Amino acid sequence: MSIITAIDLGSNSFRVLIYDCKKERILASHNEVVGMADGLTHTGCISKEAQERVIKAINTTSEEMKYDTSRAICVTTAAMRMASNAKEVLCYFKEKTGASFEIIDGKEEARLTLLAVKYALKREKIVSDNFILLDIGGGSLELIVNTKDKYIAHSFNFGIVTLTQKHYKQTELEDFLEKRKKEINNFLSTMDIDYTKYSFVATAGTPTTIAAMKLGQDFFNYNKNDVNGSIVNLDDLDKSLDIFKNSSKSEIRNLVGEGRVDFIEIGIYIYRAIFEVLNKKESIVLDDGLREGVALNYALKKTI
Repeated sequence: MSIITAIDLGSNSFRVLIYDCKKERILASHNEVVGMADGLTHTGCISKEAQERVIKAINTTSEEMKYDTSRAICVTTAAMRMASNAKEVLCYFKEKTGASFEIIDGKEEARLTLLAVKYALKREKIVSDNFILLDIGGGSLELIVNTKDKYIAHSFNFGIVTLTQKHYKQTELEDFLEKRKKEINNFLSTMDIDYTKYSFVATAGTPTTIAAMKLGQDFFNYNKNDVNGSIVNLDDLDKSLDIFKNSSKSEIRNLVGEGRVDFIEIGIYIYRAIFEVLNKKESIVLDDGLREGVALNYALKKTI
């Protein structure tokens, strides 16, 4: 199978990629918000409403993009790892769409995302031997320290959706993030590494949204080719927060898209917390992530 379909069903987003393994080329891609983790922190389950949104997304994209759901390589992450009804939900998805999803753990999620990011850095002609990769998800946060051909990764059990739905007040949010920063520092301190010599790379919706806004783009005029390899600094985060705090929900929706309005500010606070932990002033932003890693992983296995 030289042309494959990779699907990444995250806690908030549903992402599809059709990839030509022989030519190493993306043929088509799709990204939309399905809000699978909505209510998960309170009920421990994937809601019926969220399930129906996912089913609609799969069936609609398979028809429009003309892919066979039964042959797609489908992975799902933090929300499904946490949900008590995960097994029943995945059976329901297969029954209604034909798609078979594999729940991958944080380590595999990190490995596949890192694979995609390494390819992306080479594509963008960015020196990529030593870097720290941040992947802010809806239900978890992955942090990966890459040193040449070796890496150490850790998955932290919080993300933009689950943290937003806890309805923290500002002081409570700050206290929560201070505790998480200590956890992250503890993880980083286990390695005898000079982090000043490591680049800071970020992927997922929050970094790409901030990068796009910096470039004068919005949700309806998003160009990932421009975003890939762009630089976001702390001032950009502050400017974005200021825009969101002084804009209506409809204005924010135009900037970030449907389904992200309630989460984007929390995403920025998390992003900034990692800047502070790493003592970095800027980060490289990439649009590539898990779905690209799934496709590349398959392609590499077929060439061995």
